[in-house]
Amino acid sequence: MTINEFNFAGKKAIVRVDFNVPLDENGKITDDTRIRGALPTLKKILADGGATIIMSHMGKPKGKVDMKKSLGQIREAVEKALGVPVAFAPDCAKAADAAAALKMGEALLLENLRFYPEEEGKPVGVEKGTPEFDEAKKALKVSQKEFAKTLASYADCYVMDAFGTAHRKHASTAVIADYFDADHKMLGLLMEKEVQAVDNVLSNIKRPFVAIMGGSKVSSKIGIIEYLR
Repeated sequence: MTINEFNFAGKKAIVRVDFNVPLDENGKITDDTRIRGALPTLKKILADGGATIIMSHMGKPKGKVDMKKSLGQIREAVEKALGVPVAFAPDCAKAADAAAALKMGEALLLENLRFYPEEEGKPVGVEKGTPEFDEAKKALKVSQKEFAKTLASYADCYVMDAFGTAHRKHASTAVIADYFDADHKMLGLLMEKEVQAVDNVLSNIKRPFVAIMGGSKVSSKIGIIEYLR
């Protein structure tokens, strides 16, 4: 199912976006590129006559609540950019009532997914490489599925539009998809655009070429470098 084939009329869509935007010392957005990038998908849902539940992470709170990384700081900016009322759920795992109250044409922004260790599936407060860590990780994988199931229960369909985190098997980027059938899960417009761009490069490389890759983790780029050699 593609997003342009799906009619969101009367449907609630939970959308994974990347609103990990930079903030200044006063909690004000210094670059809203990522918010603007998600607008075509969010506006498509609303224009069809649907409602949207927006979920994202911000920073690396490592499974703990850190209000300096609260998405509540950007609610007003999202509302202004989207042009419709945007409510805020202060606990992403306890937002059933807020989701149920959502009317068509409205939006709901969930609190930072990474306030819960289940989002990333990484144990908190346990030393890595120990038997305790392995046991904690095993238990967390079970609770991660429940966390994803809870998120999925808020909506009728799921849209993945966070290209920057698409390579990670987190609750909101991968596990949640297991709770929707093929006709009710899809890529967003931003993801479609990025995937098509990557496919064009990988399937139709014109040599010689220049590849510019960003990001701080070289390890995650090695596979691409090897492929492009």
